[in-house]
Amino acid sequence: MSAGKILLGVLAGIAAGATLGILFAPAKGSKTRKKIIEKGDEYADGLNEHIHNLANTVNDKIEHLKEDAMKMAEMWKTQAKEAKTNSNNAPD
Repeated sequence: MSAGKILLGVLAGIAAGATLGILFAPAKGSKTRKKIIEKGDEYADGLNEHIHNLANTVNDKIEHLKEDAMKMAEMWKTQAKEAKTNSNNAPD
């Protein structure tokens, strides 16, 4: 199971627990609805932040992979040129 699925499951559990706790609390309906909206906004903001961080991490890793691939391609290109030069200069 991936860390993203575990995190999503934990966040969903927390949200469900908080919502049920608020719904069964002895308060007026308008106050309860306000609390639910506030908690929903808090969880949405937290989830948005986690998604943003995950996207940044993935983008950083992709950029590093691109850089590494470019370096390897350049190295192979140089080695191929050297091998060709050495084979052309070899005595017959």
